[in-house]
Amino acid sequence: MSELLVEHARAGSERAFEELVSPHRPELHVHCYRMLGSAEDAEDAVQETLLRAWTRIGQYAGTSTFRAWLYAVATNACLDALRRRKRRLWPTHISEAAEAGTVPPGAPTDIPWLQPYPDSLLGQACSAEDSVLARERIQLAFLTAIQQLPPRQRAVLLLCDVLSWPAKQAATALDMTPTAVYSALHRAQATLAAHIPDRADTLTSSTDTDRTTLQKLVQAWEAADMDALASLLADDARLVMPPYRTWYRGPAAIATFLASPMPDDSLARAKVGSHIRLLPTAANNQPAFGLYLRSADHTRYEPFGIGVLTLDTAGIHEIAVFMLNPALFDLFDLPAAA
Repeated sequence: MSELLVEHARAGSERAFEELVSPHRPELHVHCYRMLGSAEDAEDAVQETLLRAWTRIGQYAGTSTFRAWLYAVATNACLDALRRRKRRLWPTHISEAAEAGTVPPGAPTDIPWLQPYPDSLLGQACSAEDSVLARERIQLAFLTAIQQLPPRQRAVLLLCDVLSWPAKQAATALDMTPTAVYSALHRAQATLAAHIPDRADTLTSSTDTDRTTLQKLVQAWEAADMDALASLLADDARLVMPPYRTWYRGPAAIATFLASPMPDDSLARAKVGSHIRLLPTAANNQPAFGLYLRSADHTRYEPFGIGVLTLDTAGIHEIAVFMLNPALFDLFDLPAAA
């Protein structure tokens, strides 16, 4: 059936092409997200992939599956996007905020474009790619670590380690020799091991414990109950707020920061009590929440950021609040006001 669709697509049938590619869109989106670290950039890369695939369908020789060919096209589209990104140190919405003078003091993170990924989109890809969607291959620690890799090493790691491609197949897709692929894979694995220690005690995602912990955090944060909030945190817990380097370590420091008075700006209002609302969601196979701030006229709560929790058996290991990008709320199907 797929061979017939390929022939029709080569003959110019857009309907046949759509039938070929539509089952693979969700998993391609996840792959591009892993490559680029940004859900928004991943959407652009998928669109570029489909455009390239349509214009180059005649180059598909049938020596691999059509799905594998699409992955090769997508990987190279992402590599091109990463080359264009070299000079882009800030995400677009942060750049615009900086020009408007609304960015609070502080330097950007090392990976200012990193964004969380909605579990709802992971679910769409799951049936086609269960093995690829293992928790450790989509959680924030993994995404942060692979963003430290040079683009080709990142591509090799994802193709060989995540997608389980043979080195020869990855070499063909990336226009490399198998020897170069093995070398890049070895270096990438070494870098990854250095960035992600073995955390055998990490909780399985989507457990009752995850959901209970998230609900307790929401209740404590909204009620300004810092003792209850601190009790949920591991001893080495940290609070980070990408894209800034602001961070706090330990339950006492985190609770003190969230409870301390500050000037009446958005960051201060995001702290505790009646100024904020948290709506539970899920991201990167981890518990998450949408953070809303009360508007200046006190009539509604407006989107501020997406928080993602990293849990282990000791409690909450990290709270990452991705700020200043209301567009993420649409991606998570969160309401425009709470």
